[in-house]
Amino acid sequence: MSTPSINGRRGRGLHGQLVQQLGQMIVSGDLGADRLLVPEEIGQRFEVSRTVVRESLRVLEAKGLVSARPNVGTRVRPVSDWNLLDPDIIEWRAFGPQRDDQRRELSELRWTIEPLAARLAAGHGTDEEQVQLAAMVAGMGHAVEQGDGIAFSRADAEFHALLVQIADNRVLEHLSRIVAAAPQDPDDVLGGCSSGNKALLAHHAQIVDALVTGNGAAAEEAMRQLLTDHTEADPGLPTQRKP
Repeated sequence: MSTPSINGRRGRGLHGQLVQQLGQMIVSGDLGADRLLVPEEIGQRFEVSRTVVRESLRVLEAKGLVSARPNVGTRVRPVSDWNLLDPDIIEWRAFGPQRDDQRRELSELRWTIEPLAARLAAGHGTDEEQVQLAAMVAGMGHAVEQGDGIAFSRADAEFHALLVQIADNRVLEHLSRIVAAAPQDPDDVLGGCSSGNKALLAHHAQIVDALVTGNGAAAEEAMRQLLTDHTEADPGLPTQRKP
């Protein structure tokens, strides 16, 4: 079956559309590792100019998806070479056959980031930031009472984002934003006000108390317990791995 032309699609320029199309095909496995990508064939298949093809392949090369070498051509690289923290690759994996693996991997990354961030944030937040965190916990409680999963998820996301910001570690903050920006399963959002999350509210409150008193160990432990309860409520997420 021939591939439709991308010329009539809206929302992205030709260059962006081709990057999207080829990226999805690579991540899905339709274009497997070491597959030779011939610019002339790509241009004919998608009805775009050689300039568009060349620019698109450069973007994919920067993401680690392809490599271009003299006398070898442009070939698809194995997964081990991909920039798996690139926002586009995260999006493509989220809607492809690797979505379960990515969900597990990002959840495990959260297990690394957030307990450490909680420890680092203890005693470092301003009075205003501590008040904001407490208000977010109150907002989550109100959302549970109202059965509003979207409001719960929004307040929860704001809580964790501010916590990592207070930790004052730019690398952790960058990684946390990547995890938070990953596409979510709609069921996860809509389930955000389940009765099980009433227990999560207590852990959020414990984290706030530990931050106020400067107890880093207690903040870290409360975060680990929060993540444990969250993953137990969702069998699709991994529990903490033992060393």
